[in-house]
Amino acid sequence: MQPNQRHLRIAYAETFKDQRTVDAYQFRPPYPDEIFDLLVRLVTDEPRTALDVGCGAGDIARNLARRAIRVDAVDFSQNMIERGKQLPGGDYPGLNWIVGRVEEVSLHPPYALITAGSSFHWFDWNVVLPRLRSMLTPGGHLALVHRSVVSQPWRADLERILAQFSTGEGHRHGWLDTLVASQLFQKKGEQKTVPVPFVQSIDDFIEGLHSRSRFSKALMDAQSAAELDRQVRDLLLPLYQDGMIPMQVVGRVVWGIPGEGE
Repeated sequence: MQPNQRHLRIAYAETFKDQRTVDAYQFRPPYPDEIFDLLVRLVTDEPRTALDVGCGAGDIARNLARRAIRVDAVDFSQNMIERGKQLPGGDYPGLNWIVGRVEEVSLHPPYALITAGSSFHWFDWNVVLPRLRSMLTPGGHLALVHRSVVSQPWRADLERILAQFSTGEGHRHGWLDTLVASQLFQKKGEQKTVPVPFVQSIDDFIEGLHSRSRFSKALMDAQSAAELDRQVRDLLLPLYQDGMIPMQVVGRVVWGIPGEGE
């Protein structure tokens, strides 16, 4: 990655330290419960301890701790972790919040499971993957966890609106394939959950868009953010006149072993 590209990626990642992004993050769709049942089944070694990297507000970590897994939850955003502590399960005795960059923060291995959500593409893989490999138990796994909403008929129209206001690329597309091709991840299995219903107000859906780095209010000016909100609302309100959007959420887990690189 060229220096200017790295600088831009750092700027996008830094948006998750901004309180406005933290406040918007609560409006992302929830992980299906089936995700956590699968993750618990991947814990076959002792100690029954997990590491959740890039934990954000602990959407994964808090649910694992609720299932009697001790969890170290790491994120470089103090604001994200403070929000997680306030959410249900944020004060479980087996949940240990750690502020810092996973590339360098002090951790407490070994771990029978390491999990990562949508933040994984922000990391320095050549540093993080070998480090995670060294922290796993002999039968441990790295599980990459993803959640998505089943596509709606209006999705293409929404994407056209979003393209007008994007502050940059943000997400690294196809990053899992890149990890495998670079021998930084040895895939062992994959499973998707069945779709589960999720209903959200139009206002909350719109605010959730600002939890993405490309549309964070830390990078967008107020006028652009307001115009984005208006156009999305104009798209959705005629379709859902009661103001509520029925959706379906699907979870996906890909698990394997971190590699050592080429």
